[in-house]
Amino acid sequence: MVELQINTTQNVNINFTAASVGERILAAIIDLLIKVAYIIVIYQIGFNITGLGEWLEAQDFWSVTAVISLLFLPVMFYSLLFETLLDGQTPGKRVLKIKVVKIDGYQASIGDFFIRWIFRIVDFNLLGPLFGSVIGLIAIISSPKNQRLGDMTAGTSVITLKNNVNISHTILEDLKQDYIPTYSSVIKLSDNDARIIKDTFKTAIKSKDYKTLIKLRRKIVDVLELKDIKHNTDHEFIDVILKDYNYYTQNM
Repeated sequence: MVELQINTTQNVNINFTAASVGERILAAIIDLLIKVAYIIVIYQIGFNITGLGEWLEAQDFWSVTAVISLLFLPVMFYSLLFETLLDGQTPGKRVLKIKVVKIDGYQASIGDFFIRWIFRIVDFNLLGPLFGSVIGLIAIISSPKNQRLGDMTAGTSVITLKNNVNISHTILEDLKQDYIPTYSSVIKLSDNDARIIKDTFKTAIKSKDYKTLIKLRRKIVDVLELKDIKHNTDHEFIDVILKDYNYYTQNM
């Protein structure tokens, strides 16, 4: 299991789990089956129902090529189209709960998806249909971030969304019924802010990264414009901030 650490635009590190080779292969198989189904449907409709085949027989080479290319455009641009429309997922990836993300914390753009799509020629088709996936598989297996060549060039990776989630992985906190909040200005934070704070806090505590705790505390103080700090340690202060946020958002 490969762990990816993504640095967000807020200079916060968030850990994700890279999708396994098996998950990516299964997603690719599902996508392939969808493409094959599309081809079968187009063939049945175009050649057996509408009589397109007979019409094509009477056309010149370039006209036939143009029509066939047009019909197969959805297959050719399948991954680019769906990854752009579904925010980094194809139907196969969505079923397997994996998606494409930028490893620098930014949201992948159509340009990134286009680069990944172009490099499919190298990753999957360079050696022909029989051995076409060898290069991509070797790249994924040998890469420390499970990236194929297209991912390396685009600065992306494929992560799994199937992490086991419990309360420690969410913005929720266990609060006692008689809990009394301390900092009312936490309502200035968004859910995403709270999640980033909690992820950074948990990671820093686990790795004993006290410098990050200090920076995180200072950032919170600046954002919330706090003047009266009632907690001496960074650990206690940030923990209370998270609990206060939960208290106010749960009771709004």
